[in-house]
Amino acid sequence: MIATETVNDKYINREISWLQFNARVLQEAADENVPLIERLRFLGIFSNNLDEFFKVRYATVKRIVDAGKEGKNQLGGIPATELLEIITQIVIDQQAESIEVLDEIDNRLKEENIYVINETEIDSSQHDFIKNYFFQNVSSELVTIVLNDLVQLPNLKDTAAYLAVKMQMKDGAKQYALIEIPKGISRFIVLPKQNGNNYIIMYDDLLRYCLSDIFSIFDYETISAHMVKITRDAELDFESDLSKSFIEKISDSVKHREVGDPVRFVYDKTIDEDTLRHLMEMMGVDNTDSIIPGGRYHNKRDYMSFPSLGRTDLMYDRNEALQVKGLSLKTSLFKAIKQKDYMVHAPYHTFSYIVKFLREAALDPKVRTIKITIYRLAEISHVASALMNAAINGKAVTVSIELRARFDEEANIHYAEEMKKEGVNLHFGVPGLKVHSKMCVIEREEGGKLKRYGFISTGNFNESTAKIYTDYTLFTYNQAILKELNKIFNFFETNYRVYSYKHLIVSPHYTEKRFFKLINEEIEKSNKGEEGYIRVKMNSLSNYAMVDKLYEASNAGVKIDMIIRGICCLIPGIEGMSENIKVISVVDKFLEHPRVYIFGKGEAAKVYISSADWMTRNIHNRVEVSCPIYDREIKQEVIDTFNICWSDNVKARLINTSNENEYKTDDNRKVRSQIAIYDYYLDKLKD
Repeated sequence: MIATETVNDKYINREISWLQFNARVLQEAADENVPLIERLRFLGIFSNNLDEFFKVRYATVKRIVDAGKEGKNQLGGIPATELLEIITQIVIDQQAESIEVLDEIDNRLKEENIYVINETEIDSSQHDFIKNYFFQNVSSELVTIVLNDLVQLPNLKDTAAYLAVKMQMKDGAKQYALIEIPKGISRFIVLPKQNGNNYIIMYDDLLRYCLSDIFSIFDYETISAHMVKITRDAELDFESDLSKSFIEKISDSVKHREVGDPVRFVYDKTIDEDTLRHLMEMMGVDNTDSIIPGGRYHNKRDYMSFPSLGRTDLMYDRNEALQVKGLSLKTSLFKAIKQKDYMVHAPYHTFSYIVKFLREAALDPKVRTIKITIYRLAEISHVASALMNAAINGKAVTVSIELRARFDEEANIHYAEEMKKEGVNLHFGVPGLKVHSKMCVIEREEGGKLKRYGFISTGNFNESTAKIYTDYTLFTYNQAILKELNKIFNFFETNYRVYSYKHLIVSPHYTEKRFFKLINEEIEKSNKGEEGYIRVKMNSLSNYAMVDKLYEASNAGVKIDMIIRGICCLIPGIEGMSENIKVISVVDKFLEHPRVYIFGKGEAAKVYISSADWMTRNIHNRVEVSCPIYDREIKQEVIDTFNICWSDNVKARLINTSNENEYKTDDNRKVRSQIAIYDYYLDKLKD
């Protein structure tokens, strides 16, 4: 049961709701029906999510406390100091559960003849391999810090794990040291097979096994090593130096993040008390920070890259990404899109359509301009490559790239510099606003006139995430919509002007007002005795004004079905407030990422895809676009796939007052929506 202090009468606290979402990820790691190696990867996602939570959300609440404020209005009625205590206890409980889950998975791996061994389990036949591996691949790159009174401890890297070493010297003294577990290395070292068994040792345990080699110059009697990790505030602080470019300011701010204030200190709970005390004193960690006892291993995010060992039977089936019915990668996409709109639904459909469209534009002699927004690019981005190719071919390419996309700043800075070299015209958003919209407009000369083509998406133009995030991308030749998209690009250049829009819903100027109007239309229907109906799918709902408006609609008798993957501050199912609202969350092999808004039923239903969640930042502090779907076939496709997701009774959890992440069950046939949606598109191709 959720503790009574975590909610007030109207709202669930945002931070606690997010932790309940991460608990759903941990449920996947604990689920015996999930393939074994995938369970480890969910454990990695859980850990990675938790790191980001402390860098951003916990750090935000801590800043409120440090400023001597309670922040009850922003925090759902809970004083900030009290909230930090609640969060810390929830995390401690979840960490303990994650250790139990890992132990259970480890036992299951042994049943599959996969053994993850530690330094005490190495036999003589593995000794030579491990020692050779250490000297050839590890020792030359090892960063070891000997701690003594003469050396000031350098700032430990954010979320990097360290082995805290204690040497009991023969003369009775104690010597401490830290060994950094570097990022970017393979955490799992596959050892030679023996008798058909697979053996893996973790990088940290290999170091433990080789402590005598690392510290051979010290005359110690005993030596031990325990893992610790520090998480720092990830807020970017910008300089006011007018001589620096925006790229330079972002770059400097990202570097400063590495020395941000500590907000969490995690340690192996078996560490010696004197070692722990010594480290905390040297690192400046005190009781105002979140100090969390953990297990032997930290940075479980690395389990996202656990080796497959060729065991496809212990992983999800890999379905081939499908083609869109009527849209060929072998012929001109411009010709096809001119005839009708098309929808790409990743990862069920291949992301190649986005790259193909941009590559075709880069080569087409009739294409004059390409304008696109970029939020998160893949590490190796074919999208960026196509845009640079277009600039080289003389197209006027304009890219609005968001350098403040959290945790992707460095990658975006790199691509911004590369594109600038090739003649791409760069915009860095709008002062005070992040550009989070996902859109592209291409102008092509046809018959002496410029015609526009383009696409609008719910997700980033990122080849890597498109394989695991579900998102809609609408390709259109609709000149009215594309003219309005072009207005948004004009806004980037002349942001002192506020443009008007008939079709699109655009943040920060119109989103709240227009969605309120659409909700009011359903309220009016209900007041007239007609059926008011709202269906929404989003990542998060935390804006209190939107929550209150949905409560108003519920009280008017409007039926509201909501699929919310992450944060949900709304409390559904409360008589007199929200009894007509139902909320589920689907967590499965793909990350549910689209934002879909459906108002009304049947032919008259109004359907939008969007880049915006109903969070304050998306409504008021970002440039976002919600696009209407006018094509009848695509509109029905969006409604169909929403309904399939809503009918999920395998991977859907109920969001309710108990907040226990109870699975949705009913007497209908079993529907696992992500499998069912793939089959839905497969059937479309067969028709």
